[in-house]
Amino acid sequence: MFLYLQVFLTGLVFSFIGSIPPGTLNVTVLQLGLDKKMGVALRFALAVSIIEYPYAWIAVAFEDWLTSSPLIIENFQLITAIVMTALGLFTLWASRKPSTFSVKFSESGFRRGIVLSLLNPMAIPYWMGATAYFKAQGWVDLSTQGLVHSYVLGTSVGAMLLLTLFIFLANRLSRYVQQNIVIKMLPGIIMLVLGLYAFARYLL
Repeated sequence: MFLYLQVFLTGLVFSFIGSIPPGTLNVTVLQLGLDKKMGVALRFALAVSIIEYPYAWIAVAFEDWLTSSPLIIENFQLITAIVMTALGLFTLWASRKPSTFSVKFSESGFRRGIVLSLLNPMAIPYWMGATAYFKAQGWVDLSTQGLVHSYVLGTSVGAMLLLTLFIFLANRLSRYVQQNIVIKMLPGIIMLVLGLYAFARYLL
């Protein structure tokens, strides 16, 4: 039982920490919190946490195969660059000229969370590297399917906890930043910068 708890908490803690740097998902959830769309934001966070599970499982299950193929890692970088740049441009455009589609997409927390999570596969290389490190240090034992799923469940719970914290912190700050066009455009700007940075890393 102790091993199950150990791998669960390891997944939870490092999922929480790994979700802190600015990215498509946590920036979006911050924006929803700032807009006081609590229900939409929580459904978005739930969807992100659900997708974290299969992505982390893929990373664990195929760790050796994935890490032995540099081509796959390079393609993850390119995919992230394309997705981040496209989402950044879309978000900037939608914040200035909301269309019917962009409004519906923004208001649908769960579906939006599923789509953005599926288009953001960088969780896979993160968990590949993290899992390889934890195993090398003897921090996790993933020798059975039960232990693997305990570990992966921890990654989902950790992501949900951090995103929920972001939502409530943003909601507390919302009265200071509402109606500020720069704040509304900030998620798009951050995504665009991250996308261009990923392109630069891929090309250089």
